[in-house]
Amino acid sequence: MTPYESLREQLLVCPKAWLVTGGAGFIGSHLLEALLRLNQRVIGLDNYSTGSRKNLDDVQGLVASAQWANFLRIDGDIRDLETCRRASLGVDFVLHHAALDSVTGSITNPDDTHASNVNGFLNILIAARDNKVRRVVYASSRSAYGDHPDSPSADYKLGRCLSPHAVTKRANELYAEAFARCYGLESIGLRYFNVFGARQQATDGAAAVIPKWIAALLRNESVHMNGNGNSAFAFCYVANVIQANLLAAATDTPDAINEIYNIGPHSASNPNEFLRTLRQNLLNGHRRPKRSRNLNYDVEPGDGLPFDADVSKAARLLGYQPTHTVEQGLIEALPWYRQNFSPKPEHSIRPSRRKRMPSPDSVSAIVFSTPHV
Repeated sequence: MTPYESLREQLLVCPKAWLVTGGAGFIGSHLLEALLRLNQRVIGLDNYSTGSRKNLDDVQGLVASAQWANFLRIDGDIRDLETCRRASLGVDFVLHHAALDSVTGSITNPDDTHASNVNGFLNILIAARDNKVRRVVYASSRSAYGDHPDSPSADYKLGRCLSPHAVTKRANELYAEAFARCYGLESIGLRYFNVFGARQQATDGAAAVIPKWIAALLRNESVHMNGNGNSAFAFCYVANVIQANLLAAATDTPDAINEIYNIGPHSASNPNEFLRTLRQNLLNGHRRPKRSRNLNYDVEPGDGLPFDADVSKAARLLGYQPTHTVEQGLIEALPWYRQNFSPKPEHSIRPSRRKRMPSPDSVSAIVFSTPHV
């Protein structure tokens, strides 16, 4: 039995209380689904600046009604400290995924990114400290490595930050370390590498490279790629991220706490080879996409270098063992991608517009066991 399988059995026997910030988002909704399936009590906090109520509807349709009854939805903003205090009251673990994760968006609007990613995270830490939360697990990013030329085999090899988004993720890691030293608040940071899966939109910034490629292929459009397609890149299926979060929250290994981990697959993928695999999978039941062409662009402003995620530290200290390869993740996620990204003749495809974040002093609503207002 793997450490993750053992943990799942323990949680079924001894349920805990969890706060998932960004619970209506891509990763947050998957965490919500996984926890409810384990009969946990879960609070979801979101202001829907990037999350979607439809994601909550999807989760409700996938879990049993008795499990859904364990969910408390809070419509609110992490930029408001009192909202964070109310949401984290009585919880054992916080899984923090409320953030603005667009690199290009952070360059266009650094003020919004800082307010959400830094001020909001600080509020979560303060609330967790005041409410005696056992541990905060927070989403960091490969962007924290900046322009360091080496593939990140050790978390101390950091380069210069290339975007305001990267600065906010680095700041989160420093704040978490300071709260551990000053207040004894336990935390674990997870540096994600190109997470993909159902409910991820093709507009979700640089991390959404896979849904962007799938959407282009389904619409018979050309695929855009930075570089020559021969560099190693870590694509991580969302199920592996769920495992990492639960292991990080529940570990009782002293050396594992107050650390930062790479979270990705066992091995990197070659983008050109991956595209060929993706094209073959999309042939099933669909017209053949035209041959994609690789555009040899320079790295986009604010984007990091291609990286292979070394997950040996997470394996050693957390027991992290990715359950899904990229190919296995695609098999699970492709039905959702087809349903949501295939062209619909009756609707024209319009370019997405950036959502302006709502004011943090807007009214917060608390709703029990339903995503409908």
